[in-house]
Amino acid sequence: MRLDLTPYRRSTIGFDRLFDLLETNARGAAAENYPPFNLERIADDRYRITLAVAGFGRDEIEITAQQNMLLVAGKKDDKPNANFVHVGIATRSFERRFELADFVFVEDARLNDGLLVIDLVREVPEAMKPKSIAIKTGAPLAAVEASDTAAHDEAQAA
Repeated sequence: MRLDLTPYRRSTIGFDRLFDLLETNARGAAAENYPPFNLERIADDRYRITLAVAGFGRDEIEITAQQNMLLVAGKKDDKPNANFVHVGIATRSFERRFELADFVFVEDARLNDGLLVIDLVREVPEAMKPKSIAIKTGAPLAAVEASDTAAHDEAQAA
């Protein structure tokens, strides 16, 4: 499937990263289906990713968080001396990428009963949060400063 966002790119400014993200996800959607996973919203600022990684141990999975990307990779140790009659549990290596929004961080990761649970939290810095501005009465600050400067100049002239 080819997703063409060219008409939107021409008529918008500053959304390049969003369009790149959409195109990348459209390209990789068909190719990436292992391991299966769930995305869950726990609260307004908390999320959970649950990956089914049956057969993988804690030392065979690596989680890397950088910038706006979460990478979960699994590499199964080869066991050449195993005498399986049937192999039904997938043990192939995998790599799952998750694009994270700004200020989303990994809070915790746990492996239990073949499920890898990664808890994410969105922590917006205080400087980025909306602030309520108090409305005052009286002359604007610029007018007060201008009148103070004029009074100061008159005092020096005298």
